[in-house]
Amino acid sequence: MLSFLPAPLILLLSLPLFTLNLTVWGLIVTCCGVLKLLLPMPAARLRVSKLAHWAYRHWSLHNRQLIELFNKVEWQLEGEAQLSPQRWYLLISNHKSWLDIPVLSQFALDRIPEPKFFLKEELKWVPFIGSASWALDMPFMKRYSQAQIRNNPALQGKDIETTRQSCEKFRQQPTTIINFVEGTRFTATKQRLKNSPFRFLLPAKAGGIAFTLASMGPLFDAVLDVTLIYPDNPRHVLVAMLLGRLKRVVIHVDTLPVQGPVNSQIIGDYFQDEVFRQQFQLWLNQRWLQKDQRIAACLAATDNALKPRIDCASSL
Repeated sequence: MLSFLPAPLILLLSLPLFTLNLTVWGLIVTCCGVLKLLLPMPAARLRVSKLAHWAYRHWSLHNRQLIELFNKVEWQLEGEAQLSPQRWYLLISNHKSWLDIPVLSQFALDRIPEPKFFLKEELKWVPFIGSASWALDMPFMKRYSQAQIRNNPALQGKDIETTRQSCEKFRQQPTTIINFVEGTRFTATKQRLKNSPFRFLLPAKAGGIAFTLASMGPLFDAVLDVTLIYPDNPRHVLVAMLLGRLKRVVIHVDTLPVQGPVNSQIIGDYFQDEVFRQQFQLWLNQRWLQKDQRIAACLAATDNALKPRIDCASSL
């Protein structure tokens, strides 16, 4: 609605409103977290938890409304199967921008349970984001470099242990666990440093999701392999959104049932079974290759004005 305004003016309007949205709902969720600590009765804590998730849903809803207020944005969705808020899902996705979190949160609205993100431990100290994530039982992951592990072998597997502890909390109610498998946002610099074999992705880290599947495999109804593409804003996506210049958001979803033929490929002892580990890495790398090819095709079609635009996805 307001995308016709000059970009600097949109920034002056949008940034305070997005901050206010985060502050209001973040405070409500944080207060719910404090109540959960103080209340001894499980039934009362469950009610408080439902209130926190209600606030989380409204944060997601108002984020979308603000995005659409300042941007003439086209939402596109492809490949969605029949999903339900009453089921358990593991959602894996590429990671391009800070905008990915609001986009996936609004995708989850009325489709799947509120997503639980695996977050970097540094985000624990970000005002409202950290406290609200803690209140919603989102796991914070502290990743260690190979150099740190060499200097202190006791750090080996610490992030996986965090995954195990977090998974225990998610057995109590339907949950969507979201893992940005690359471990960090994609940049060209990180791509070079990691010697990535992909054009638009970083190498996928297999250990965390393999352990999650091993811990909760019987609960999961499906793995949702999501590809996020911002074809008209390939760089600085969050800044483009705050300036009112976000054009199109593509969400491609491959739904992979956990039960059935895929079960033996993705559920097993990743750390002790060498054959399974190689099999799982092959499966994940094949998924990542398909994802890379999908992003490449969409961006190429968008960049080539002489060809009709490929409709990367149907209308959301």
